[in-house]
This record gives sequence, structure tokens and C-alpha cells, in this order.
Amino acid sequence: MSSRRKFVRRALGGLLGVSAFPSVFASAPPSPKGGPAVVSTWKNVAANSKAWQVVAGGGSALDAVEQGVMVAESDPKDLSVGYGGRPDRDGRVTLDACVMEHSGNCGAVCFLEDIEHPVSVARKVMEHTPHVMLAGSGAQRFALEQGFEKKDLLTENARKAWKEWKKKEKYQPIINIENHDTIGMLAIDQSGQMAGACTTSGLAFKINGRVGDSPIIGAGLYLDGEVGGAVATGLGEAVMKSCGSFLIVELMRQGWSPEAACREALSRIVKKQKGYRSFQVGFLALRADGEGGAYSLHSGFSYMLNHTGEGGNQASKSWL
Repeated sequence: MSSRRKFVRRALGGLLGVSAFPSVFASAPPSPKGGPAVVSTWKNVAANSKAWQVVAGGGSALDAVEQGVMVAESDPKDLSVGYGGRPDRDGRVTLDACVMEHSGNCGAVCFLEDIEHPVSVARKVMEHTPHVMLAGSGAQRFALEQGFEKKDLLTENARKAWKEWKKKEKYQPIINIENHDTIGMLAIDQSGQMAGACTTSGLAFKINGRVGDSPIIGAGLYLDGEVGGAVATGLGEAVMKSCGSFLIVELMRQGWSPEAACREALSRIVKKQKGYRSFQVGFLALRADGEGGAYSLHSGFSYMLNHTGEGGNQASKSWL
């Protein structure tokens, strides 16, 4: 079964003190309670399908999210993740990623160069070191020691985009650029365990050394297997200032629905951060019982979903 819906806009001016604050979707749970599910930011059909294939085959949620986002990391047409990602203003492609599993174990890498799959390096950090995050040349050295190979990640298309940018060298984040951004993914497997992953090449033409929210546990990704998980996409600085994903999970722990928790996380950005009208932030949450929700600052945010539908059949959906 497949279906597509247009997102519903919802004005919350009276509540938040702003003129418009659109809902990404209105009360659309991504899975029957308790059923396996895979949900991810933006319309990453191939990535979501790969993750679903893993959980549908009895694989772990951690394997699912890793293998799922790896599809995006290897796609040269995706200009915001992995191979093919836009470089910084010096022409260098630097990658950030993290993973987290149901028990709270997590791993991350940031400012990583020349390694195609930062999400897999992040998992190695989680499983083979006493640390949570490795950065820069240290992260690359660790990756090479773990058997990863160097690869030039700057594609010709990304190089052309960088050279075009250099003509004016004007830095300005663009809302919903290329209709995709960081990929964040959450999965529940057949045993009911949850895991999440987040990976990105960061803001295009950023200052060399900049790291956003994607590898930061509690910002770009956070989950508690007993409660649920949340992922973020959009302007990382705004998410980092609000610890958005952690906030959403804690609100769900208190009984808030996933959608309401995402909305509250964004309302705090609106109240505290100037300039929110000029950038996008989207949150996606999945509760441990399979109910999900999402909200974004502006329309245009989308997500992909695979879950077990009625009769035990696969149901795939995308909201645009």
C-alpha cells in the first residue's frame, strides 16, 4: 500500500506570538503501535527502503539505520550528505555523523574527510572505543585503522557549485535547499528495540572547521529505548542552541505526543532565536510504541516512512 499526502499548515499565531507556524503533518502516526517501523527525514526513498529491508528480514534497528543512511552517503546526486556533498568555502568536503541505540550507547564523528561512510565510523567509535566522538584527523586515522579506505568525496557537480559560489562568496542558508538536507533516521525492529542515525556534509560553503548539530547527541539525534527517539534537520546552529532532540524525548517521557513534543521544541526556537523566519528546522519523532509525529518551522519539510500495515503487509508513505 502506498499513499501521498500534502502537509497540513496550521497557524499558531496566538499561541506562539508569530504570524504562521506550519505543521508538517497533522496527527499521522507512522506505524501501528508496537509494529516495526523506519522513518527518515526528507524523501530518501532508497535509503528508507534499504533500512526497511533490514528490519523486515529480522535485522536489528541499528543495522537498519546504518545501512539505510549509507545509501544517501553514497549517492553523488545528494549534495548535502556524504559523497557528492557540497564543500566548505575552502573546497573541502567534511562530514559529520552519529548513531545511537536503545540502551543509550552512541558514537559520533565530526569534521571527517575522505571517508565515504561517516555513519559506519561513528558506529565503530561506539563499539570499539571508550569514547563518544572523534574529530578531524583523529577520526580519519581511526577510520583507516578500522579498515576504511580514503576516497575523494568532491564530485564534479559539487566542485562546480563551489566555484560558482566563489564568484560572490556570499554565505546565506537557503530554506529547504534542493528539497533535502541532513538525513536523520529512526527504526524499530521486530524485537521492539530502537536505534537512530544522522549524517550530513553540513552547510554548503561553511567556514572550514564548522560542525553542526548532526553528530551531537541530544541535538541532531537522541533516543531512549523505553521512550522513543527524535532527529533534526535544517540549520544546525538553531538545533544545537535548543538541544532539540533531547528536549523532544524528554517531553515524550512526560506524556506529550510526538507531534506536540516536536511543536514545543520549535516553539522554543521561535521564542528564543532571532531570525527564525530565514532558516528551516524540522524535527521528526518516533515513540517506542510506534506512534510518530513531526513539525517544521516552514513548509516544505518531508519524510519517508515504512512500517507494517494492516494484515502484516508493508506500508510505504511519503509526506510532501
